[in-house]
Amino acid sequence: MSTKENPQQTRKYSIYIPSTKQRIPVTKKVYQAYYQPIWSTFRKAHRHQRCSCPGNRWWLCKGDCAVCKYCTAGDSLSLDYEQEVLGDIRPDESADIESIVTDRIIFEQLLKRLDELMPDARRIGELRLAGYSDSAIADIIGVPRTTFLSRIKKAEALLHDEYHDIF
Repeated sequence: MSTKENPQQTRKYSIYIPSTKQRIPVTKKVYQAYYQPIWSTFRKAHRHQRCSCPGNRWWLCKGDCAVCKYCTAGDSLSLDYEQEVLGDIRPDESADIESIVTDRIIFEQLLKRLDELMPDARRIGELRLAGYSDSAIADIIGVPRTTFLSRIKKAEALLHDEYHDIF
């Protein structure tokens, strides 16, 4: 019989008190308010390998790893520390001003060459960023779609030959 068919079968919530080794019946709201911080600490401790408590014994958790018999060494990070790679939070030191300026010059040369090969290239790029399809772009610039696509492929091939390191 499912719980929908029998309203008498509702879940009963209780809080375990370790000092008295008793369970006290409570409402769902009180249960969640009491256990939410404990569950959070329990999950973080497991994530940092600082808790060896078996998952079926979570109700014994007091949320204080320092006095828990299941506490292990784990990593030395705070439980509030989210593990990040230093590359995520530190700027790239190899991106010095010289490489940035060099990249900017090469980018400007690439755009200049693209303008020579395809005068409508910037407008086409803006239309693509705006979400227009190839057919719609071809209609806007006034050429058949196949001509439009062949011009793009030709420009792409030429730029690939000239700027094979980048393109």
